[in-house]
Amino acid sequence: MTEPSGRRERKKAATRQKIADTALRLFLERGYDAVGIRDVAAEADVAVTTLFSHFASKEALVFDQDENFERRLTRAVTDRPPHEPLIPALRREILALLRHCASEAAAPIWRMIDGSPALREYEKSMMTRHAESLAAAIAADLGLPRPTTACRTIARFTVDAYSLAREAADPETALDEIFRMVEAAWEVARPDTASRAFAHHGSGAQDVG
Repeated sequence: MTEPSGRRERKKAATRQKIADTALRLFLERGYDAVGIRDVAAEADVAVTTLFSHFASKEALVFDQDENFERRLTRAVTDRPPHEPLIPALRREILALLRHCASEAAAPIWRMIDGSPALREYEKSMMTRHAESLAAAIAADLGLPRPTTACRTIARFTVDAYSLAREAADPETALDEIFRMVEAAWEVARPDTASRAFAHHGSGAQDVG
């Protein structure tokens, strides 16, 4: 008799979480560079191949919420209530992520990341990927076939807002300041605004003619 798919998925998720929790504990206890993949697998009581079936690299063990955060960003666009403006929806999600990751308990993790060139580089590539996914979601929301420069710029600003606010003395005040600038930029650059401005300009030029 085969195991029900729901139970398999729960077991898979539990194993993944166990590996991530074990890795983080070892990294914080011994130092990131002092712990190897085999150390994590042995401590979590899983095979190395099992570990790699859940995490593609050692760096990925630290950012185990990577895919979840990426989904949350895109869903802030796709699942927001009808008629809610884009930028406030993005700000709300970034604020939620910021509160989740800026707690005192998270401080040792960020110190570890900041002290490791490999982790900083991984975080940079991860944030770039998140921005590209967000840009695609914004473009789709506007009915565009592909992300425009405006979509990609606002997506990058949004993702960077998280990092900038996290590093600030007052993260939430910094986030408010950043998103005022993001909203102002979007009002000028968003494709539908640009199209209307172009149409108005073109109409005025025709009238003059």
